[in-house]
Formats: sequence, structure tokens, C-alpha cells
Amino acid sequence: MQELCAHQLAVGYNDQTTVLRDVSFNLPRGRFICLLGPNGAGKSTLLRTLAGLLKPRAGKVVLGGGDPATNLNELTAAARARLIGFLPQEIQPHFSYRVDEAVALGARVAGHGHWFETSPGGNSRTAVEAALERVDALELQHRNLHELSGGERRRVLVASVLAQEPQWLLLDEPAAMLDLHHQAALFRTLRRLAHDDDIGVLCVTHDFNLAAAFADELALLDKGRIQARGTAAEVLTVENLDPVFGEHFELVPRDSGPPVVLPR
Repeated sequence: MQELCAHQLAVGYNDQTTVLRDVSFNLPRGRFICLLGPNGAGKSTLLRTLAGLLKPRAGKVVLGGGDPATNLNELTAAARARLIGFLPQEIQPHFSYRVDEAVALGARVAGHGHWFETSPGGNSRTAVEAALERVDALELQHRNLHELSGGERRRVLVASVLAQEPQWLLLDEPAAMLDLHHQAALFRTLRRLAHDDDIGVLCVTHDFNLAAAFADELALLDKGRIQARGTAAEVLTVENLDPVFGEHFELVPRDSGPPVVLPR
């Protein structure tokens, strides 16, 4: 099985700050994993390191499953982009792209169309429309990004990453600003991409219940370390959450499935 694997990572942003400490983590293809944790835990840092955008001080990220495994930092940026799609927490477009043009930039990473085309055509058009349809945004394709609401723009940005046709997909709070309908639709799409298209999906979210409803596994990160990983029922326990969130949560049991997590 092919995996994106981090081995004993130590990652920081300057000489004084270490954000991740001795973190080992694997993301197999065909699995949908949600990464949970408080603000400042290191979730975005882990995603950026797995995407090859941050170089670890110690440890390494490799593409496993082959012999030998490939060190991510040995690949060019273009080669990484064809393998790993990454959506950061915030993107502010500096140009007035039309929606289909923005998504076409992702499609060109996958080899559909030419970088200097002004509008998508041929295979690029097909890839763009397929990606927009997956996030229920096809009707937005001729609109301008700056005309969209925050939630509409977020769906388009997810589509641009899907159009890369990556083998691994890393998303930092993709459901932010989405209404309940589109939150559920997006997470259903992510689960389908993992299971049907054999993509390894890692998604940062603060919505424990959304993660529990759709993800194969949850991983809890706190103070730069993985504190728990497993099914929702295994991770969402008092023993795991209390050291991280103290008395600020309540677990409401259900007749079937994991408990509901509520703020106290």
C-alpha cells in the first residue's frame, strides 16, 4: 500500500520555536483521516510539512510503498504538486480570475491544457467541470472569484485542488464558512474520493462531529504531538479529550455510533 509517511518530525519556524516534536504519521491511499486539536497545536504545520512546503529540522517525509521509499524533499515542486494536493486555511486571490480559470490552474498541474491558455478547453474543460460538479459549484463557473461569498469561494478552491488529480489530498479547514448542507456534501465527497478513487485524504477540522460522521479515522494533535489516533469511538473519549480541552467539552452518548461532542 502506498503511503505518505512522516518519520520522527521536528518542525519549527525559527531558532526558538519548535512546533512539532517527534511526530510520526502515515496517510495511506484509500483512507479519509481528520486531524483534530486546539488552536496552536501544530495541525497546519503538519499539513505543510507533509505537502513538502516546510523542511523539517529533524526526521523526514517519504512516499512509502516502494523500495526504496522516495524522500519528499528530493522531488521538484512540480513533481510534488502532481502527487499531493494542498489547500491552505486561507487564500486571498490577487487576480480577478473567473471561476473556471482558477480551477483550470489546478487541472494544468495534472497535465490538462497549457499554462498560458487564457481559458480552459478540451481535456482541461472536462477536468474543470468534473471538479466543480464534485463540490456542487458548476453553476458558478462563469462568475468572478471576487463576486462570490466566502463559502462559494471556498468550494471553488477545493475544486481547484481536486482538478490536480492528486494521489494525496491535504486540506486545512475546508468546511470553514460552508453551510450545513455544503459541509456534509464536501465531507461526503472527500470520503468518496478516498474510497472510490484511492486517494489519501487528510483534513484539518474543528468540527468533531462532522469528522466522526464521515472520516475513517481521527487523529488528535496537541502541543506538537499526536495524542491519539483511531476510529471516532476510540478517539472521542474523556481520557483523550480531557487532557487537551479540560472541562470545556461534554460527551453526549448515542444509542449507536460515537458520542456527540458539545462545548460546555
